Amino acid sequence: MLTIGIIIGSTRQGRNGEAVGKWAYDFAISRNDEVKYELVDLADYKLPFLGAELDKFAQEEANKYIKAWSEKMASFDGFVFVTPEYNHATSAILKNALDHLNPELNNKAAGFVSYGSLGGARAIENLRLILGELQVADVRTAVTFSLMTDFENMSIFQPAEYHAANANQMLDQVIAWSTALKSIRG
Repeated sequence: MLTIGIIIGSTRQGRNGEAVGKWAYDFAISRNDEVKYELVDLADYKLPFLGAELDKFAQEEANKYIKAWSEKMASFDGFVFVTPEYNHATSAILKNALDHLNPELNNKAAGFVSYGSLGGARAIENLRLILGELQVADVRTAVTFSLMTDFENMSIFQPAEYHAANANQMLDQVIAWSTALKSIRG
């Protein structure tokens, strides 16, 4: 059975990512695929900025989170990254979390669910470059939510029904690619 992690890539106070991530998870579960989906929230992992100098106690604590993050991400066959768009890019917290990984992601597939003023399209472009370096095959179809039309007052998530078609296609692609890439990982 495939395991797909749905990663919430924002930890900001008042973030929209939690609602979007829950929507993506609930949508995936409702398809009744023979896939195990798991919602992973970066807020649960207190990762230090890569290369930050920490005192001994803080480093020991950070190492626990780094190890847990690494093991969690290694356990998946594929991913759906839920990303906001901040300043024409993905969130710093998601970029930093990915910087703590490499072999855990190699030869796996990823899809995207994004949100922002232009649906988060530039955050997806940014993530495609980052994930390419980490040897992750990203799928073409993405789900892009506009802060103007899919959120009331840019904070209450109310997605339009038409997003379901892209969500289905994106998940179909992630499952197909994750299945194929699992065969080369052994």
